[in-house]
Amino acid sequence: MRCLLAASALLAADAAASTPVQKVLQMMGEMVAKGTKAKADEAKIMAGYDEWVDDESTRLNQNIKFAADEIDKLMAFITKADDDVKKLGQEIEELDDLIAQKESELAEATKIRGEENAEYVTTSTDLGESVDALGRAIDEMKTQDVSHAQAMMLLQRMAVSTRGMPAVLAAFEQQASQSRDTGGGAPDVAAYEFQSGGIIEMMNGLLDKFEKQLSEVEGRETSAQQNFDLNKVQLTDMISHSQKNRDEKAATKADLSAKSAEAKGDLARTKESKAADETTLAEMISVHGQKTEVFKANQEVRQLELEALNKAIEIISSPNVADSYAGHINLAQKPSFLQTQSTSERVLLKQRASELLRKRARALSSRVLATAATEMAANPFTKVVDMIKSLLAKLKEEAAAEADHKAWCDKELKENKLKRNKKTADSEKYMAQIEDLTAQIDTAAKKISTLAAEQEELTAAMGEATKERLTEKKENEETIADAAAGSEAVKSALVVLRDFYSSQAASFAQQAPEMKSYGGMSSASGGVVGMLEVIVSDFVRLEAETKAAETQAAAEYDVFMKDAKADKEAKHKEEFKTKLEKDQKEFDQDNANKLLEGVNEELSKANLYYEELKPECVEVQVSYEDRVAARKAEIAALKDAYAILDQKGSE
Repeated sequence: MRCLLAASALLAADAAASTPVQKVLQMMGEMVAKGTKAKADEAKIMAGYDEWVDDESTRLNQNIKFAADEIDKLMAFITKADDDVKKLGQEIEELDDLIAQKESELAEATKIRGEENAEYVTTSTDLGESVDALGRAIDEMKTQDVSHAQAMMLLQRMAVSTRGMPAVLAAFEQQASQSRDTGGGAPDVAAYEFQSGGIIEMMNGLLDKFEKQLSEVEGRETSAQQNFDLNKVQLTDMISHSQKNRDEKAATKADLSAKSAEAKGDLARTKESKAADETTLAEMISVHGQKTEVFKANQEVRQLELEALNKAIEIISSPNVADSYAGHINLAQKPSFLQTQSTSERVLLKQRASELLRKRARALSSRVLATAATEMAANPFTKVVDMIKSLLAKLKEEAAAEADHKAWCDKELKENKLKRNKKTADSEKYMAQIEDLTAQIDTAAKKISTLAAEQEELTAAMGEATKERLTEKKENEETIADAAAGSEAVKSALVVLRDFYSSQAASFAQQAPEMKSYGGMSSASGGVVGMLEVIVSDFVRLEAETKAAETQAAAEYDVFMKDAKADKEAKHKEEFKTKLEKDQKEFDQDNANKLLEGVNEELSKANLYYEELKPECVEVQVSYEDRVAARKAEIAALKDAYAILDQKGSE
């Protein structure tokens, strides 16, 4: 720099007598200034680039570390969630097996209870009819003295038209046979003992036996029904509790499965983002290293160049060179004849070259050639030659730069077009996917609404059926209770009436006929007793029929509730499954929207970049081929002009 200042001072002092040495010093001073500025500018650009790389490396490393931590968290969550889902699946299978087992036990118990109840209804009906028939037979036998044979004939005659009498007849025959066997082989005595009193006593014994059997049957039925009801309550509670537990576990499992699937998607995207950041970081560090090496080499070359220029300036600026040249070679002196002749030839050559450039400028409409022709006329021969050389170098540099720019434009336009086409296709794909998912979500929502409404209808129907069943059961229980009470009351009345008329008939038979004592309305008593017996049988039949109707209604109610519950559970499962599918579709739709947003953003950036490329690479007034041809013509013209000027140098 000190040499440059010295040279500048020397040039300023001798400005009036401009010598070639001074021009050389001036040129080298300009080169030093230009090189110094370029070196500083390059260092400044590199410093900014270093700072950007450092900031970007910090950001990418932070992103990579955060992504690694997030990947570890997601993998831990996914592992635990999948393990929990597997465990819940096993627990659900165990609960399903338990529910199926208990439902099977309940169904088997219900079946056995139905068979037992049917057997009870048949047995109790038969015994009740036998009791009724036996009571009427006893009443009829009391009105007359009958022998065993007469009693047998009476029972056989009643067995033809009276239900329950065949069983009474069989029991009577068995009892009579046993009595004869214990009679000691005295037929007359046995026949006597089988007169009316003994027969009625035996019939009363049979009546007690049948009534006792009926009571035992009813007791067993009541006990069996209570045991069944208790077992049913226990099984139903266990099934209900297990089903509730199972539904809760199924909901938890579905929720965990959905969250695990979402976490797996996040994991894939995080890994992809981490890999992209790592690739970007590695490429950036590699490029930075290459640029740093180039920068160091450039700085070294620039420094050596400046040192060489400064050394040259220092040498040329010394008095030995500058003063000696100024003292011995005075270009300001009057030229000799040879110098004058040489100058004239140079002027002619310069004019020829200038005229050539003017013609070519008009032919090519080139402002560069026109400007060069004008400047040639106004400048010395030596400067004209240098000017043409500079123009040639400049045009060649421009040609090379434009070729590089053309290659860059072609590359950028191609990549931009491919990117725009790909992002447009991706955008259309995601929009179609979103539209399809929207339709599927709407369909699922309608299906869920329909299933929910159907479940509400089933719930209402089950509630109404339960309400009707409770009302019906209450009415039947009241009817059964009333029938049982009525039957017992009428039986009590029959006992009273039978005892009364029986006692009155016996005392009346022992008195003399002329006494005419009142023995009761014996003529009417038979009709009253008969009517009471019919009433008893009606009560017994009403009780039996009501119990049978209650059993059938309860069974029908259980079947309806079981079917309705199964249908409701099936619809609930279908609703739950549809909700899961709808949630997955909404999750997929959200992802598609995010992807579409990202693609559209990238497409927008690509379109903006294309708009930036258009002024430089697309919207040009003259095609690249035409500009190349014109520049070649300008270079050829300058070369021709230089050839003309060079004739003097060759001579």
